[in-house]
Amino acid sequence: MRVLMFGWEFPPHIAGGLGTASYGLTRGLARNGVEVLFVVPKAYGDEDQRFVRIVNASDVEALYESGEATEALWKKVSFLQISSNLVPYASPEEFAAAGEAFVKAGGRRAGHGDAWRERYDFSGKYGTDLMEEVYHYAIVAAQVARDLAGTFDVIHAHDWLTYYAGMAAKAVSGKPLVVHMHATEFDRSGEHVNQTVYDIERAGMEAADCVITVSNLTRNIVITRYGIPPEKVVTVHNAVRFADSDEGETPRGLDDKIVTFLGRITYQKGPDYFVEAAAKVLRRVPNVRFVMAGSGDMMHHVVRRVARLGISDRFHFTGFLKGPEVNRMFAMSDVYVMPSVSEPFGISPLEAMKSNVPVIISKQSGVAEVLDYALKVDYWDVDAMADAIYALVTYPALARMFSRKGREEVTGLKWTNAAAKVKRIYERLAVTDTDA
Repeated sequence: MRVLMFGWEFPPHIAGGLGTASYGLTRGLARNGVEVLFVVPKAYGDEDQRFVRIVNASDVEALYESGEATEALWKKVSFLQISSNLVPYASPEEFAAAGEAFVKAGGRRAGHGDAWRERYDFSGKYGTDLMEEVYHYAIVAAQVARDLAGTFDVIHAHDWLTYYAGMAAKAVSGKPLVVHMHATEFDRSGEHVNQTVYDIERAGMEAADCVITVSNLTRNIVITRYGIPPEKVVTVHNAVRFADSDEGETPRGLDDKIVTFLGRITYQKGPDYFVEAAAKVLRRVPNVRFVMAGSGDMMHHVVRRVARLGISDRFHFTGFLKGPEVNRMFAMSDVYVMPSVSEPFGISPLEAMKSNVPVIISKQSGVAEVLDYALKVDYWDVDAMADAIYALVTYPALARMFSRKGREEVTGLKWTNAAAKVKRIYERLAVTDTDA
């Protein structure tokens, strides 16, 4: 079984959980005998390719040919200037104004005829020219599918940034398409969705032969808010990867308990609820320090709120952490809190639990579906959140129980098992494609 997979990021160059999930899934697929060719907009050469072959889209010379099929796809792409959260792992960005002219010209660059070859230099980031890169990525995806014709069985696209790429590859190859929904526009923006992003998500899922969602919570959104038939949507929960070696203890240098929030400091992740709960805990027990690890558009708001509450001497902001820095932060933590307002899944609690850290998670998260040994609270109930934190930092026996049981529980949540479910989806679609 061979899979042509499209993603936007791959470790070690990641901005959040999407890259981590992509890496875990490809490793799991390799262990299930699935060969994966993973295409990213920009590869840096230091990616782990033991389990996957990485294709750098920036190195692909793409042939653009006008025609009914390609024109129908490109006309769906629109370029607007907006100021909202476009992607799961970025601050508010704007679409490139130049893109509008690009589309109005029919997707052709000045001076070109009906066909030409061009190599696009992708940034691989979530910048101001994001939508133009999404468009160019789809052109390159079509070329990759042409070049590899007959060498892959299924196409797999991760999140809306790559859905047009997956659609283009399917149009060229005729192979079945799987789209993976890691986070919907409703998760990022609540009810104030960006219509362009929503339309891309819906178009990708309608064109797909199967939609994989990371939780039943996300599956319900896909069915009810996008109108995708239930029989087409399958839940495959994310997992956690255990490191090959134990890094050992990390020196703390203080006796205070440490309670950690790790994630983007945006509305979706609920950082303001974490701050309010922290203030309530500190009124009851003083020897606790709260750490907010991450960055995002709510940073200044959160810093001001911490100052107004008079808890600045107990609150620490680390900025964005990745890789070994995340592992060290978990090693220093006594409690991990994920108070997300809307969380399609949430891999970070699993990473905390594998580090023997007891966790508190919001009931509004997909990961709550698979965990028994996590304290679960409504994100808005800061009193319950504060009580849970207080209990874990005050009663050692309770913390030890959740730490031990939590570690045992996540040991069974392996990417190999999740990938086996994905492989079965591939096999079903490949058989159907053969029959057709």
